[in-house]
Amino acid sequence: MARHFQITADGGSRGNPGPAAYGAVVTENGKILAELYATIGIASNNVAEYSGLIAGLEHAHSLDAEATIEVKMDSKLVVEQMSGRWQIKHPDMRELAKKARELHPLSLITFTWIPRDQNSHADRLANKALDGEVAKAPMIQKNFLHSRLISDEIPTTIYLIRHGETPLTPERRFSGSGGSNPGLTEKGRNQAKAVGKELAARKPDVLLVSPMQRTRDTAEEIAQFVPLQPVFDEDWIEASFGHWDGLTPHEVEAQHGDEFKAWVSDPWYAQGGGEPYAAVAERVATSLSKVAAEFPGKTVAIVTHNVVVKSAVCVALQTPIESIYHVDIAPCSITTIKIWPSDGLIAMTSMSERPA
Repeated sequence: MARHFQITADGGSRGNPGPAAYGAVVTENGKILAELYATIGIASNNVAEYSGLIAGLEHAHSLDAEATIEVKMDSKLVVEQMSGRWQIKHPDMRELAKKARELHPLSLITFTWIPRDQNSHADRLANKALDGEVAKAPMIQKNFLHSRLISDEIPTTIYLIRHGETPLTPERRFSGSGGSNPGLTEKGRNQAKAVGKELAARKPDVLLVSPMQRTRDTAEEIAQFVPLQPVFDEDWIEASFGHWDGLTPHEVEAQHGDEFKAWVSDPWYAQGGGEPYAAVAERVATSLSKVAAEFPGKTVAIVTHNVVVKSAVCVALQTPIESIYHVDIAPCSITTIKIWPSDGLIAMTSMSERPA
């Protein structure tokens, strides 16, 4: 009788790209059969994650070529690409996915996304490999951007556009994905027109839009100047603020004092029972990687929301998620991020630009 294995796998890069390593754990009926980890030189997070998957599949296949395998990873990019739900446009990622698919019959494998805290064993192994490598080589290159800027590779340019003003914006009322879903005010539509004129000069190839009403309204005004069909994408929806929705920060502090204190102290706190800032940042990191993989070398405009753009800034600068408390994004402003598809190097070139 064929056996059934479970694989958890992860990978990481300190620099993205930078010194990289993978970790993978192969188990059967709760028993650990193998702990696999190794450094892979200078690589991106995505390459490291695929390397962990490949190591786990290689080992499981060597134990039983007819086994069923359940793969669990916290990389949504790898899980969705291997499951066939996301296209793989970047040639390097295609080669890695091809190698993974050829290791074991794909019909015998299931892929499941899990939160990062459920993948701690594989993550710990990847860090173990990295820590050993760093100990041997204390001088680590961190500035990869300098050489990339003078190379011939064309990055994917992403313009993140916060929607225009809504009736809730002037008082900074919480307005999340589970609330009243307001549209734009007349001022907000004028702001969106100004962004449309600016984008017309920048000539984006793709227009992605959060499906909420205020982002739809913003995209409608932009479309008067940019001849692109909006593509509505749930990846770029705003965080949920739960039962805080519609309240001002002062009202939340007065009505839900303990919750408010937790929110301003911990980015993993689910404000109002909604989506924590740290969870949004993880979602945004995956979404940025997806855009770079699907549109290598293209210019992509994304109409989205305040917390989403703030999270993208933290991801691009590779700062702790607590940095989100020190970022403010103006309505209908443009934040520019570039991602080099070959290895996922990410850089922010502007933040919260308001068209003249």
